[in-house]
Amino acid sequence: MNRRNIARNVQKGFTLIELMIVVAIIGILAAVALPAYQDYTKRARVSEGLGLASAAKASVGEYFATKSAWPTTNAMAGLPKDVSISGNAVKSVGVGTGGVVTITYSSLVVNNGKLTLTPSSKNAGSVGWTCKNDSSLAPKYVPSECR
Repeated sequence: MNRRNIARNVQKGFTLIELMIVVAIIGILAAVALPAYQDYTKRARVSEGLGLASAAKASVGEYFATKSAWPTTNAMAGLPKDVSISGNAVKSVGVGTGGVVTITYSSLVVNNGKLTLTPSSKNAGSVGWTCKNDSSLAPKYVPSECR
């Protein structure tokens, strides 16, 4: 009976090598997951800019529908100053010549990186939008329609 009790006490727990293997596996998984997570957060920050630009797109479309011309400034489109439209990763959203909406990003994405949304008139007075990356943002962070 003493031998059985001694054997049971010795067999409890994990060996050092087993613990080292588990730690190594966790380290490998973390090394793979961290870059993927960083890409995901940058993509989310780029999407923030497109969300903020939706109001500018609506204002530009409304201006075009009522005046048959494109606004050239935020004020003409009925929007606050471009730097007033900002977010966590967005410096500004501005309207320029031809109704072009420009989203300028902060260093959380790429400092002064820009996406431009260019309007075009479609049939029956509707407005279509073309998104373009100014090449400062890596294509993997930009939505597919902007690449």
